[in-house]
Amino acid sequence: MSAKPKKIVIVEDEPSLVFTLEDTLENEGYSVFVAETGDTAIDIVKDEKPDLMILDLMLPGMSGFDVCKKVRSMNYTFPIIILTARDQEIDKVTGLNIGADDYMTKPFGVKELLARIQARLRRSERYSNNTPASEIDLGDIHIDLNKARAEHPDKGSIELTTREVELIRYLVAHANEPVSRDALLENVWRYEFSTNTRTVDVHISKLRSKIETQPDDPQYLVTLHGVGYMLKIN
Repeated sequence: MSAKPKKIVIVEDEPSLVFTLEDTLENEGYSVFVAETGDTAIDIVKDEKPDLMILDLMLPGMSGFDVCKKVRSMNYTFPIIILTARDQEIDKVTGLNIGADDYMTKPFGVKELLARIQARLRRSERYSNNTPASEIDLGDIHIDLNKARAEHPDKGSIELTTREVELIRYLVAHANEPVSRDALLENVWRYEFSTNTRTVDVHISKLRSKIETQPDDPQYLVTLHGVGYMLKIN
């Protein structure tokens, strides 16, 4: 039995580019959905549960940034590749920080885009196939990754962000092993290049406040100086 084709949603309002992308992706065997606005894109995501999104930042109405934030707030973790006509570092960094996985600056080569799509889908599939248990106990704190919540004995129910859920999943998959900041950037933030590791440190600090009874003296999410971090699970 042949595998079902991967679903890709294209969020773009430039007709010529939409035609090129749709034709190319369908020829590659993908099931393609097209949205010219952010609202339509969100509806498609809800109905089709795509495997990947190609997202233009410059859209009428809801911007690509807002679409990305909305998708991640709904706890969808499929890869998002953003497209921008502006070769500005701030657009790329902003997109990656709000949940995008990769970016391409227009104009770009279709072959390169296809290669990035294939790489993202492979990584996403490998990641999902190795997803650890959805519920974890760290001492008195119970974590439900499906509901994106941590139940704290003193603070009650605390909401986890999509990034924090992905971060926990990766650390649990490598429990009791040293994990470098670069590994977290590549596999959780999915950067293709090394960037300021301060991003990781800030997120780890915020996460500790939610999953540790004493964040200033962590018992589970510990720092390994000169190496990175480790999640201790007995």
